Amino acid sequence: MNHAIAADGTRLWYDVHGAGETLLLIHGQSLDHEMWDGVHEDLAERFRAVRVDLRGTGGSDAPLDRAYSMELLARDVLAVLDALGVERAHVYGFSMGGKVAQTLVSIAPERVGALVLGATAPGGKNEVERPEHASLALRRASSDEGRELIGPLFYTPEWAREHPETVTRILPRNPLRAQRRHYEASLKHDGWDLLPRIQAPTLIVHGEDDELTPVGNAELLAERIPGAELLVLPGVRHGYLHEAVPKATEAVLDFLTRNPF
Repeated sequence: MNHAIAADGTRLWYDVHGAGETLLLIHGQSLDHEMWDGVHEDLAERFRAVRVDLRGTGGSDAPLDRAYSMELLARDVLAVLDALGVERAHVYGFSMGGKVAQTLVSIAPERVGALVLGATAPGGKNEVERPEHASLALRRASSDEGRELIGPLFYTPEWAREHPETVTRILPRNPLRAQRRHYEASLKHDGWDLLPRIQAPTLIVHGEDDELTPVGNAELLAERIPGAELLVLPGVRHGYLHEAVPKATEAVLDFLTRNPF
């Protein structure tokens, strides 16, 4: 089991698959590295895919004595790159992980090759808000009814019924107080002024029917980030990266291949 150590001593779990240019995978809010199952295997055929558990999730420590922020989480993933001796990596951030990625490329642009932002948003007052029922589902995701609330927001009902193990992987399993830290950090993120300064080649991927992070946010990101490419996948929701396989993964691989370090 591999752990990097953050500046405050927090142990951060990570693993490595494949070889080539490093691709750092940052999971969504209160999820963990297992979220990438069914995706990282294909990415690792061409890249050195590094999965990380953000603090408060999976195999990482869950310190609760301070608030979390996107900058804190971004510096955590930098600690993982440092532990691996990686000076530069491509970064793929999903949902809240996309907000961490926005912050990472803003505070350490020299460490990021190409950037993939999946199902994410700019934050702040400019973010297109999710409907109230989606916010309610997010707050109750770890309850007994979590599967029934969150599953349909990630996947179409037919696909979810056929892939129950994937639905299980996108349900929060971390401590409730850590879930709250993640939720509050995501709410406080405002990357609006950071986005125009991003110089990394950027691909934005989003499900057209996403209610957890409405697709209007992808359009905002594409407008604000210079030269960004936008891929909107029809007929899928927040969990496009699983349900829209292989199209979503092929698009990411093509983009990263076209934008080497």
